[in-house]
Amino acid sequence: MRRTVLSLAASAMTLALAGCGVLNATSDGADASPTKGDDLTVGLLLPEKVNTRYDKFDHPIIKAKVAELTNNKGKVEYANAEQDADKQASQLQKMIDDKVDVILLDAVDSHAIADMVKKAKDAGIPVIAYDRLAEGPIDGYVSFDNELVGEVQARTLLDGMGPGTGLSSKIVMMNGSPTDPNAKQFKQGAESELSGKVTIAKSYDTKDWDPKNAQANMAEAIAEIGASKIKGVYSANDAMAGGIIKALEAAGVTELPPITGQDAELAAVQRIISGEQYMSVYKSYPAEAEAAAEMAVAKVQGHDIQFDALASDKVDSPTTKDIPAQLVTVVALTKTNIKDTVLADGIYKVSEICTDEYKAECAALKLK
Repeated sequence: MRRTVLSLAASAMTLALAGCGVLNATSDGADASPTKGDDLTVGLLLPEKVNTRYDKFDHPIIKAKVAELTNNKGKVEYANAEQDADKQASQLQKMIDDKVDVILLDAVDSHAIADMVKKAKDAGIPVIAYDRLAEGPIDGYVSFDNELVGEVQARTLLDGMGPGTGLSSKIVMMNGSPTDPNAKQFKQGAESELSGKVTIAKSYDTKDWDPKNAQANMAEAIAEIGASKIKGVYSANDAMAGGIIKALEAAGVTELPPITGQDAELAAVQRIISGEQYMSVYKSYPAEAEAAAEMAVAKVQGHDIQFDALASDKVDSPTTKDIPAQLVTVVALTKTNIKDTVLADGIYKVSEICTDEYKAECAALKLK
């Protein structure tokens, strides 16, 4: 599921429509979306709290954007499933019972939630998949270009491994949860770049994206391969990278191999500064979250042209073809561009990153 049109094109089209005075127009005919005023309710279902982004960024950004788009009359009903698919199904049922106007769904288990998505659809509630592509009759999808994420991780890992890297160089792949469709796409993207360039000595699909499971998997890989023979580690996200580092350090490794990540978590940014983790993938959560809020509001207010402009890509799920989507681009985060990414976008302050433990490394990078 690759980007077919850059998300920037969607933004440019939206501006053009606004300039022509047709931004709030609706299509004619039986397929026109139902209209709703500013007093709408967006249901927001997020999957877990291990990754700090959901409570710190996604929820507050979506809440603020919905308020902005509805003259402070719209509201967000929020629930977090804490990695429990059954709990999320109950939360979605409650939102159906509460008659929310639209649901943004970041699924714990994209397959298991399909029946509940159909229930919402049958109740006349549009469902927009957020960050992860859920199965069932969803009306839209907002996420990052997930195969590109894997490609960026793999290319940067190879760069970090340096000259002389070849098929004799062994790496470990620590992929994400098998219930998360994004994890499959990250893995596909990474393997497309790594194939024929290094030897993937061990590869794991990590249950629940749990850092403890990643740590246990890494300990097993070290025992089978030998710590000194592992020249790089592909970790699909930052939280697991933390577990991988613990396993390597427990095995007595003092010079860590390049280790990837994703999400630009604060702890990962600090590990990148200190040299423990080689890179992360910075994804602009404000861009993704605001796009989701815009799509949700446009959908229920009947602004079909605006919705189409925002969702100008198309993706397929196992159950639904040609889902309108917006795919947001990503950036490899290393020591060299911390200023231009997480600091420039206001994700973190220098004071948050450069605590006493990292003062010297921050000074070397001129972070102040």
